[in-house]
Amino acid sequence: MSIVITSLIVYVIVFHVWAMVLEMFLWTKPLGRKTFGLSKEEAETSKTLAANQGLYNGFLAAGLVLSFLVENPETAFTLKVFFLACVALAGLFGGVTAKMSILFMQGLPAMIALALLVLVKA
Repeated sequence: MSIVITSLIVYVIVFHVWAMVLEMFLWTKPLGRKTFGLSKEEAETSKTLAANQGLYNGFLAAGLVLSFLVENPETAFTLKVFFLACVALAGLFGGVTAKMSILFMQGLPAMIALALLVLVKA
């Protein structure tokens, strides 16, 4: 079970690092515009907002990375729960307010990892 949970958390980390790169550095580039379905004008107009959003995605990834680096198991567990809950809520909110695929790509892996993490701990 630990391998499944760790794999899901690593997926969440990689997803958020990639989202950070797309939003902070590639937003106005062809790959960023294609990924988010933006015209050149829309990308230019919203690039500061996207960079801010990307920074938040980076913080989520950093928190989960930190959860693997701390030595205290209780602290590691608490960090995992907190950051997975943040990602799950962000994915749920994004799925409801922006695009349903956000729920499945961002929210669902975090929700599954969080549920398994709590079940294994219980």
